[in-house]
Amino acid sequence: MPYVLAVDLGGTKCSAAVVDRKGHIVSRRTVAVDVSSQSAPARQIVQLTRDLTEGAGPRASFVAVGIAVPGLVRRNGTVWAPNLPGWERMPLASYLQRSLEIPVVVESDRNAALLGECWRGVARGRSDVIVLMIGTGIGAGIMSGGRVVRGAHELSGCAGWLSVSLAKSSNPSPTGELESVMAGPGIANAARKRLQKGQTSRLSQYDASKITAHEVAAAARDGDQMALDIFHRAGSLLGLGVANIVSLFDPEVVIIGGGMAGAADLYFDSVRDAMLKGAQPLAAREVKLAVSKLGDGANLLGCARLAWQSWETHNSKKERR
Repeated sequence: MPYVLAVDLGGTKCSAAVVDRKGHIVSRRTVAVDVSSQSAPARQIVQLTRDLTEGAGPRASFVAVGIAVPGLVRRNGTVWAPNLPGWERMPLASYLQRSLEIPVVVESDRNAALLGECWRGVARGRSDVIVLMIGTGIGAGIMSGGRVVRGAHELSGCAGWLSVSLAKSSNPSPTGELESVMAGPGIANAARKRLQKGQTSRLSQYDASKITAHEVAAAARDGDQMALDIFHRAGSLLGLGVANIVSLFDPEVVIIGGGMAGAADLYFDSVRDAMLKGAQPLAAREVKLAVSKLGDGANLLGCARLAWQSWETHNSKKERR
């Protein structure tokens, strides 16, 4: 039975999985990303690939490899990934092609998540889909009429830059307004600011500089009012962003994914309420708002889907010759 290898390269960890034609993950490994040099993450991918072949070698084990990266993939195959040192124009596809000697396809993580959801997730069978990946940052995979929307410069989907309030700031966020309030670091920063103002919270027992979104979520689930307010406000602002997206694209479904999807129970209602109030009324009533059920497997499944498509295209070209 043929298999493909799917790799999800992030800023801090790298996961690789062996996946069959039906989207079943057969085996999987995760390691911390080596950022000691520009080429270190690429060498890690090669090593993970070889490890998962159990000695048989890449050509004997996989028909293709799909890679998701935390950044922009240009049409020439080079990658810009701001969280990886020296990755301004990293020739990842060509490097891996030479090293592994099997077809390699590279995609942005947000588009990989989109394809994973459309193949095996909530968006299965849908042709107009938005997947919001909310973690350290915020990105959106966009499918319209069955086609991935990429933009003129491969930059569509930078949802963290959505403006979602009327507040004027003399120091705009370098990552975008929505990202500054809804992504993990934004949630943690909101907690720090409130504690500095003297608000009462169980979070005051922590070193404020080390508070994470995970700790804010835990406090909220224990009924901490300050933490609950933080997620309500963040969810309301995310809902305004979703309203803009729904009004522009009229999708069938908007899916919340990424690391912050695990805390969706704390802000989902706020997102839905703000979206219903702010979006084009007809589109708002028709769209389905959902939380991903694939977790961090969405990226891997999207990569696997791309790898299988690459293999199928390669085979069809051979048959036409």
